[in-house]
Amino acid sequence: MIDGVKLICFYGPESTGKTVLAQRLAALYNTVYVPEVAREMIISNDFTTADIIRIGKAQTERVLQKVREANKIMFCDTDVITTQIYSQYYLKEVPDVLYDLEKKIMYDHYFLFHPDVPWVGDGMRDLPHRRKEMFETFRHELDKRKIPYTNVQGTYAEREKLVDQVTATLWVFPTL
Repeated sequence: MIDGVKLICFYGPESTGKTVLAQRLAALYNTVYVPEVAREMIISNDFTTADIIRIGKAQTERVLQKVREANKIMFCDTDVITTQIYSQYYLKEVPDVLYDLEKKIMYDHYFLFHPDVPWVGDGMRDLPHRRKEMFETFRHELDKRKIPYTNVQGTYAEREKLVDQVTATLWVFPTL
């Protein structure tokens, strides 16, 4: 929680419905969402260590900026752990600064999205054949950190219903 705002992270491999659901739930809860900033910064998966550091810093700054606009809850389309995973995958290294950035934001809840929906290409996504493998990497990183999460799978409608139900329990704030 930052400034009384609960932070929700949509997390998992590419093309699993995170972005659309973050947008939909932000509208439903009359709040804001934080997109995957990397999509604004790069046009291909051919990037450098300097690029990945800029992405990690920009993602962190965007969360800290948007939380000021949020209405008690904010949905984030990704996190810096995701940046670390893709840095390791594409560059075979993770700059230390990404671990430092990870410590700046603690999410109140993670939703781990399974790759059991159809692949949707967009010119950037290039791992349709590796979604299950990447899913296991994402799960491993949460488990390694002992971060609890809710598994999200099924149809898009089933995903939305589950995430909305869990989010509704997080939305409840104790009265003083």
